[in-house]
Parts: sequence; C-alpha cells; structure tokens
Amino acid sequence: MSNVLNDRPRVGKETRARVLDVVAHLGYEINLTARHLRAGRTDTVAFVVPGFQTYFDEIADRLAAAFGAQGRHLVVESTGARPENELAALSSVRLSMYDGVILSVAGLTLTEIEGVRTTAPLVLLGEVEVPERFDHVMLANAEGAALATARMLATGSRRIAIAGGDPGGPHDGAGMAAIRRAGWVRAHEGAGLTADPALVAPGAGVGPEVGREAVRHLERSGVDYDGVFAVTDSTAVGVLAGLAEAGRRVPQDVQVVGFDNLDLAEFTVPGLTSVDPGRDAVAHHAARLLQRRIDGATPEPEHVVVPVRLVERGTTRAS
Repeated sequence: MSNVLNDRPRVGKETRARVLDVVAHLGYEINLTARHLRAGRTDTVAFVVPGFQTYFDEIADRLAAAFGAQGRHLVVESTGARPENELAALSSVRLSMYDGVILSVAGLTLTEIEGVRTTAPLVLLGEVEVPERFDHVMLANAEGAALATARMLATGSRRIAIAGGDPGGPHDGAGMAAIRRAGWVRAHEGAGLTADPALVAPGAGVGPEVGREAVRHLERSGVDYDGVFAVTDSTAVGVLAGLAEAGRRVPQDVQVVGFDNLDLAEFTVPGLTSVDPGRDAVAHHAARLLQRRIDGATPEPEHVVVPVRLVERGTTRAS
C-alpha cells in the first residue's frame, strides 16, 4: 500500500488499481502531518503581517505565486502590530509549524529582535532596524517620500502638508511614518525651504480616516497649504475625500501624492500620483532569501533595500 500511496513507479497497473479500490472502500486517508514530520518539512510557509491591509494583500498574492511554483502553500497571519504577537510568531513552536517564515516587523524594537534565538528559515520585512544576522528586506522609504514631495515642489506647491506622519509610537524616528516624514523634510531642505511643523497633520496610524481627518484639521486650523504628501495610498484616499468635502480642487488648488502605488490608485478621481515601492521586488527578494534558507544554505545574511519610483497620475500638475 505504501508504494501505491507514495506513487512509486515500480508498482504494476493492476496492483495499483486493486490497492486504490481497497483504499476507497475503507475510506483510508493519508496522514499528511505524519508524512511531513518524517520528511522534515510541511510544504507551507507563513507570511506574518501587522494587519490585513491592501499593501500586504498585494505582497501576499505575489508570494503565493512564487511559493506555489515550488509546490508550497502560503499561510497569512496577522499580529495586529502587537510586539507580543510578533514575538509569538518567532517562537520555536510557531516556527516549527512551517518550512519558513516571512515576518513584517511593526511592533518589535531592535533589542527585542536581538533576543530572538533561532536557526529556522526566517526573513524580516519592515523599517525597524534588525540584527545583522537576519535576512532583511526594506523599502527606500525616505527616498520615496523625498521624491513625492520634490515632485510637488517642482510643479509649484510651497506649503506641502504630510498626512500619516505624526510623531509618536514605539518606533518614532525609526518606523515607516517617521522615516517618510524625514524624507518629506529632506525634500524641502533640498529646495532651500523649511518644512513647517504646523503642516504635520496630527493622527496616529494610516488609512482613509486618518487622511480625511488630516485635511479637516488643516482646514480648521486655517494653516495655508497647497499640497499633501500622504504616507500611504490608503491615507491618500481619505485625503482626497477630505479635500472634496472642503471644496478644494485637485490638483489645481492642492496637489496630492501617496505612497505604495496600490492597484486602487488608478481608480481614484483624479487618479492618484503615488510612489511605487517595488512590490514585485519585495516579494521576489523575500521569497529568494527564504528559499535558500529552506534549502539549507548558510550564506551571509542579506539586507536588501528595494528602490522606488514615482508613478504620475492626475493628482499632480503637469511639469
């Protein structure tokens, strides 16, 4: 029976047919868990994310295709960006459930990550500093934010607000929003201008509500602004809603640039100019680095920074 169920070629056709008839009659099922334990693999990898957001959905699609081509399944878990959940995902018990894990770090500090001791196949994503011994893939966040801001400065904006870049949180100065805020400041300095702190709209986190509330705050405060850099596309969607609510024309009165170049950016009205963070490259490098660890290779860890580009649509003025 074992030779038939494992599809070994030396079994004759008649014998194979008789065994399969018996299997069907008895309702026998293969214990895949036991098989995987014996083989030392599960044929499953995990993608652990801070939350089920569109950006991570699109990365997951690409990872599923990459690992599916290798005969592996992708499982997606959410940590809610909570440090204890991220640490749990890195526990030996959890890591043993998969052939490998890709973790997007949002809540852990460098010190906490340094305390993780594992030789299991693991790749880290995200903007938090990580120990040199781990493979790490991150975006060129500051460069992308500077690119977005510089584009609006080049087409006439001089008072560019930032939505989603409010200081605060466990990684202020090192997290995604803080790094993109630094890029916003850098672009102003490069143009010989000063980024006005009054143009940093309050509001922790990202998302449409954060973006809309950012515009409402700017309107209530009476601060002069003629551009908005939204640290994510989902935040930019809220910015566009807030500007429409305020009667502001885009891009005539206020230019807007997002970050992520999500599929939805093409379908906002006007179409959203956005920084493309290279999702294909992120997924490619994450899958490549994890696969070599799964294969048992022990190369030097890689720290990959994926380059960005600006995709221009209707929320910015023509050059």
